[in-house]
Amino acid sequence: MYKVADYLIQCQAEHLPTGSARLRALDTRGSGGPQYSLWVLLMAIARIAAGRLQGRLAGVHVNLATRMSLFRKGTLIVACAAMGVPTVLHLHAQMNGFYDRLPAVLRWLTRWVFSLPQGVIVIGPGAKGLVIDVLHVPADRVHTIVNGVPEPDGVPQAVPGSPLHRVLFLANLSDRKGLLDLLQALAHPALDTSGLIVTIAGGGNVTAYQAKACALGVSDLVRFEGWCDQRKVSHLLANSDLLVLPSHDEVLPLAILEAIAHGVAVVTTAVGEIPSLLTDGVDAVFVTVASPESIAAGMQKVLKTPGLKQTLTRNGRALYAQHFCLSSFFSNIASVHQRCFGMASHMKKTPPSVEDLQERADGDAMVSDGKPAGTELNTRSAPL
Repeated sequence: MYKVADYLIQCQAEHLPTGSARLRALDTRGSGGPQYSLWVLLMAIARIAAGRLQGRLAGVHVNLATRMSLFRKGTLIVACAAMGVPTVLHLHAQMNGFYDRLPAVLRWLTRWVFSLPQGVIVIGPGAKGLVIDVLHVPADRVHTIVNGVPEPDGVPQAVPGSPLHRVLFLANLSDRKGLLDLLQALAHPALDTSGLIVTIAGGGNVTAYQAKACALGVSDLVRFEGWCDQRKVSHLLANSDLLVLPSHDEVLPLAILEAIAHGVAVVTTAVGEIPSLLTDGVDAVFVTVASPESIAAGMQKVLKTPGLKQTLTRNGRALYAQHFCLSSFFSNIASVHQRCFGMASHMKKTPPSVEDLQERADGDAMVSDGKPAGTELNTRSAPL
């Protein structure tokens, strides 16, 4: 969510025409413990109240996931509704299982929170069905917008005759993201590991997964980069042939969009909204959840089938240009803001590339207002 908000804020024009809104970051969580997080939330609500009293606040765009994010952002949405501040709720999580496990009273509260915003943004048809059919949000308030990512500064070129196969895993290190499954796949006899170099990038317990790689006998194939900023991520993608992300539960990972933008072939599980936007064998190869054998077979298929990797990257780049570029994403979000807030921001004439974007702190919500360009809300440091 942080990267999505950051992309939108940095894409807007420096000088906006009269009647436009400027997007600004709003932190609702902070980087401390629960008590500090509550204080940050109260301060965020106070800022919204001040903007409302000054008559300079057009609305609040709330990025929402599950668990504590639902509580925190739900509180923010209720406070905005009480003050008469319009909101747009942007759902970034796969809520089906989480919602079903909630007690009846919390399910009712969730439906009530979703009924308050003037608009609800979802990433794909699965989330749209949940929001309309289960949470009972009127269909005319629900907007499907796929996230966008910046244009890379260069697309990697294959080295003719190179014996190396560069594989990248890009996500938080966890079993839910399929990292253990990938390590087990590297040890599976179905995969020819000659020339294979696997880079694992993401925050988490690096030491624990290094130990698992050693226990599986694949430590010589993998290297752990730890958490990486956006420029390092772009560098890793520019030097990769294949992204493997065998997640157990996802909506639509930005890592996949960034990979196809960089011309990197993708092996992934068909979870969340992934199969509604990507096509097996056309712009990605799908593998079975929690199946090292399937992951190994999928990697082998891409790396060893003549022409397949080139087909995937070519079709992926075309898909990126059509659906996942920043200009389309910004335009679609601006359209929802115009409808729900009565005004919207405007994008720079030239969409920024990865190198143009600043790796900086960001909030987990956005306010849309008409303050002078030099006035900014505070931001905080947050991991990607």
